[in-house]
Amino acid sequence: MQTRASAADEQDWIRESLAEPVARAQWRVWRYRAPAIVLGLSQRRLHDAVAARAGEALPVLVRASGGGAVLAGPWMIGATVLLPSRHPLAAGALIDSYRWFGELHMRVLRAFGVESRLLSPQELRESDSRVDGFEPLPWACFGALSPWELVDDVRRKLGGLAQQRRASGIALVAGTLLWRPPWSLLCEALDRGDALEALTRRTIDCESIRESAGFAPSSERQREDFASDLAAAIDAALASALEGD
Repeated sequence: MQTRASAADEQDWIRESLAEPVARAQWRVWRYRAPAIVLGLSQRRLHDAVAARAGEALPVLVRASGGGAVLAGPWMIGATVLLPSRHPLAAGALIDSYRWFGELHMRVLRAFGVESRLLSPQELRESDSRVDGFEPLPWACFGALSPWELVDDVRRKLGGLAQQRRASGIALVAGTLLWRPPWSLLCEALDRGDALEALTRRTIDCESIRESAGFAPSSERQREDFASDLAAAIDAALASALEGD
């Protein structure tokens, strides 16, 4: 199901859905109406300070999963999958339960002219943690890398993954950058203004990848059409993978 919503709506849906046993696979594809900062659970003590710097126009939330802060907004498509705790797609090692989700996004994006690849656990262990010369930024979701996330050929991050595991079920979450986010909003709110260049250089987006492949720059109308079509394609791919489970 594709929906236009706020980041708060997404977090509410996940929390309410996991409050009871998840009986069957469910999913949502999110088009965010407005910007918001979503802190990882380990960052919850920073909430008041971050909210004060962000101001009233930029809501600050805390999610129930770990990782760094996410800058949600119209420049990102989110996808959430809820699975019963014993679902086959959640079997095996914790890290491996991400893989099918990353592969699904990679296939859909390729059909839209966005070439990317999955970052394997082995590559993550053996490769230099720097990207384009910049060290990881663990306080930002898109400032660091995790297994099976989407990257380009030089490991700039295109899509992030997270999950929550409860006795009631499992939530898998993905976020994909459509075009370049205003990273300064996140850096200033987290009091990390000196990291703006590093965060910009460690990330990539669908629009930039398409332009480097020869696509013309997008107008605002074309951006909206692309986002809508991509969200519909992700929704259809999830329906194919999950319906009947």
